[in-house]
Amino acid sequence: MEIDKIIIVTRLTRLEDNIKRFNTKGQAKFYIEKRGQSFADYELEYENYHRAKDLVVKSIPSSIRFQIIDRNFLPNFVFGKKDLILTLGQDGLVINVAKYLNSQNILAVNPDPERFDGVLLPFRENEVTQTIQKIEKNEFQTKKITMARVDLTDGQFLYACNDFFIGANSHISARYSLQFGEKTERHSSSGIIVSTPIGATGWLSSLFNMTEGINKFKKNSQSNSKKSSNKKTPNWEAKKLTFIVREPFVSKWSGADLVAGEITSQSELVIESLMPEKGVIFSDGMESDFLEFNSGSTAKVSIAEKVASLINK
Repeated sequence: MEIDKIIIVTRLTRLEDNIKRFNTKGQAKFYIEKRGQSFADYELEYENYHRAKDLVVKSIPSSIRFQIIDRNFLPNFVFGKKDLILTLGQDGLVINVAKYLNSQNILAVNPDPERFDGVLLPFRENEVTQTIQKIEKNEFQTKKITMARVDLTDGQFLYACNDFFIGANSHISARYSLQFGEKTERHSSSGIIVSTPIGATGWLSSLFNMTEGINKFKKNSQSNSKKSSNKKTPNWEAKKLTFIVREPFVSKWSGADLVAGEITSQSELVIESLMPEKGVIFSDGMESDFLEFNSGSTAKVSIAEKVASLINK
């Protein structure tokens, strides 16, 4: 595989975030310790991350160009077709990057295995040189990750690698009409989560955990079986999406019968906004990159035509 450029995607550590917020390291230390947290742990995270970053940069062959960008620039960054995308951070950084790509491969590096789970991070910084050599020789494998896409009637669209949130941008009820298959229902809820297979261990899992806890509280005999099914490792390549309505309220105006379902390549979820303002759609936790979803807008959620390509060992 010919590599035109390696794009290294980074994100600020917690220490850097706090220095950015409070202007100086001393002020950041004061506020961190005031919250009862260990400043030494913040420093350790910073040191581990930048040690890994330095080694990654040194591992790139001199014959290949590279560029370092912070994840905040992702929405406006233009990736080349032959770029190799190297992410350096926690699992969520891979998710943040994937939706802005179009078939480019992702080399995901775990800078701190003691801190990050690394479900999506198969490589360490000391493996970068050898892995790049294998990529150039086409001696590598990838895992294709199913993604989601939402289209609005005005032509705007957005992709998700993990999940979509569709609802209000504040703590008020989201009002909309939901259509799935032959069923249609008006809702007043805390919004809708639409999850990809890989997102099943993220936000979606918290909804299952909540349901399980409620069932336990009500002494529901089925709670144990639900727990075991929720712990299964999802098939990231499965062509399906799962949607769940959060906290639907039943009234004369709204119902709670159509609150969950599975979207396949033969189906789509259609939502018509009934919110005069503050309606939004965002994906993968990036609230700053959103679509407005107010009255008059209709969104169609389906399986995306593209997939994320994660390099495997």
